[in-house]
Amino acid sequence: MEINLIAIGSDHAGYLLKADIIKFLEGKGLEVKDFGTNCPDSVDYPDYGQAVAEAVSKKECEKGIVICGTGIGISISCNKVPGIRAALCTDSYMAKMSRQHNNANILAIGERVVGPGVAFDIIETWLETEFLGGRHGCRVDKISDIEKKYLTK
Repeated sequence: MEINLIAIGSDHAGYLLKADIIKFLEGKGLEVKDFGTNCPDSVDYPDYGQAVAEAVSKKECEKGIVICGTGIGISISCNKVPGIRAALCTDSYMAKMSRQHNNANILAIGERVVGPGVAFDIIETWLETEFLGGRHGCRVDKISDIEKKYLTK
């Protein structure tokens, strides 16, 4: 899949790594839409996770990358938006599996967990890996069914 636009966002604890990731992605010729934060002052990660997740959910961006201190809080926030499958990955194997088996459309990374070099490897693997479909498609459909069940209440 050719990716035309990647949404990216972070809180203050992911701000420095986000800047490095933007340079990395742009160096690969990819277009990035930055949803903030744009300074190291303390902010709330749900705001930035939601902004990225909504852009991906509405198909304004093909995929998203979110960063906070651990990647945990911002990934949880993203997963509250319908249609989002945000995966927190700490290595390239997890990134590969999140795409092949789960069709993750947002990648979450923790700046305090991985450095730029590992983050770049994770991102490259994640972007280059395709969803396998088949039995994995049935499982992803079941995830969507769970989501729909609770959206109707």
